[in-house]
Amino acid sequence: MQEYIYFNQAGLDFPLSEKIQVATTFEELKDNNFLISNTNEVKSEAIANEIDFYIKNSKDNLSSKIENVLKLYEINATKFDFAQDLDQSVNISNSLMIVYDNLEDFKNFTKNINANEFDLYKVESKLIKEIKNSVGNFDVIVDAGDKDIVLNVSQIVWFNENLEKKRAGIYDPNISNIEEVLKTIRENLNGYKFRKTILYDKSICQYNERKDEICSKCAEVCPTNAITKDEENRRLVFDLVNCITCGECVSSCPSGSLNSGAFTKDSLYEISTFYKNTKPLIISSKSDIRNINVDLNEGVLPLYIIGDIFDESVFLTYLQMSSSQIVYFSNDISKGTKDSIRIVNDIYMKKYGKLAIYLVSNEKELEDALNKQEFIENSYYNFNQNGMRKREIFSQRLQKLVANDDLGLVKTGENIHYGRVLVNDSNCTLCLSCVGACNVDALFANEADFSLRINPSLCTACGYCEAVCPENDCLTIKQDELELSPNWFKETILAQDKLFACVECGKEFATTKAIEKIALMMEPIFKTQSPAKARSLYCCGDCKPKIMIKEEMSKNAKY
Repeated sequence: MQEYIYFNQAGLDFPLSEKIQVATTFEELKDNNFLISNTNEVKSEAIANEIDFYIKNSKDNLSSKIENVLKLYEINATKFDFAQDLDQSVNISNSLMIVYDNLEDFKNFTKNINANEFDLYKVESKLIKEIKNSVGNFDVIVDAGDKDIVLNVSQIVWFNENLEKKRAGIYDPNISNIEEVLKTIRENLNGYKFRKTILYDKSICQYNERKDEICSKCAEVCPTNAITKDEENRRLVFDLVNCITCGECVSSCPSGSLNSGAFTKDSLYEISTFYKNTKPLIISSKSDIRNINVDLNEGVLPLYIIGDIFDESVFLTYLQMSSSQIVYFSNDISKGTKDSIRIVNDIYMKKYGKLAIYLVSNEKELEDALNKQEFIENSYYNFNQNGMRKREIFSQRLQKLVANDDLGLVKTGENIHYGRVLVNDSNCTLCLSCVGACNVDALFANEADFSLRINPSLCTACGYCEAVCPENDCLTIKQDELELSPNWFKETILAQDKLFACVECGKEFATTKAIEKIALMMEPIFKTQSPAKARSLYCCGDCKPKIMIKEEMSKNAKY
């Protein structure tokens, strides 16, 4: 199989690498399969949307154009190799519900349907109480007067649809038109096709099976029902048939437990290696790359991504790998990506006195940003970050940027949180509940010196450690501050103790503070009951029963 194909019936006015087959007629494509193509007119595994955009707009010299076109093919091949957005399909029956306010809308729609083409249900919109499940298996709860009835349908046509969150398989003819809706629902009868758009690692999810709801940002920002919460069991529920690949959940996830199926973290890193000594222009799929007409200055290389999936760790990766400012184009920026841009810009202003990222949403802003975009001296940094978590990547890259400087504080925002855990050492018994609660390894115990420690740069400030701490006035979190100083990246001792030795056998078995706390509460009570019981508070598990038995035996011997 030929890997790369460039197809344009009008031809091309400069040559391409010999690794790329160039064709101007469909006859040349006959019986060939390709990995990457520049157009959907050619049967291939993936379409590289950047290629024609780059060729049309770039001001690079000829040799750079030849090199960069090949680079764009290789970038898309890398994306394909790492992608996990597998094709999926839902079976669709001919059951169809039409929801309307005006009966004329129902009549106008049904006159375009063939007899027996669909198993039709008609319902006035005011009678709809709730819709459950997804396309192919909707359960529509309808108010039938004295009781509710449940109608099961595969697709819904809803005139003036007013659901709070959009759902796949529900179509409003007033947004498009009746002809387009009919075409879509008929095509769906062959199976509703979608892709696995989100990857999920529940082990670092800050909602999954926690006793308190600390984080559910993904469900909060999701504009559809692709992510919802099972509040009883504290688990996320994914219905990816409804995912519109906006990227809101990926960019807002504090721990990195959510990942794009099309652009995994490892994929984005591998792709970033192509951007050394280039100026990245990141274009979100929320913008139509085919209709953007603006000169690309020399050295500008585009990257087309699915949704707004960039977070602060990805931005810092591309900034350091390219040594350049980034131009980011999106018509409808996600909350997490917008926060990330502001945070990284604040960092770069403190370090370099320059913006890191130009956020643009139209051609005029794009043109202005491209004319300002420049390389940032001494900002290059690379390391193999494959397999690392989001906060680990950001921490290591930020540490390199900060170096030995003290650049002050950066405030984090509503959707992305950083903070510092503070512990009142005198009240901490080193029970380590907080360590068990932290699933990003920011908090940990050091057995060598019996200390509770933190790496502040890994903390997501989720607050779960604070929620599980059993002590009063012990653990708090200083929220939404990111410290740009070397100490931010160092292990910090939050509390420390020494082990307590059993008063009977001398074996060390607990922290001194824990024993003292229990003794303070229980010794006044136990002393009134028996000396051995009071002494048992200072004994290990093996010696406790021994001294109690000895006391009983001593009592019995007196009688």
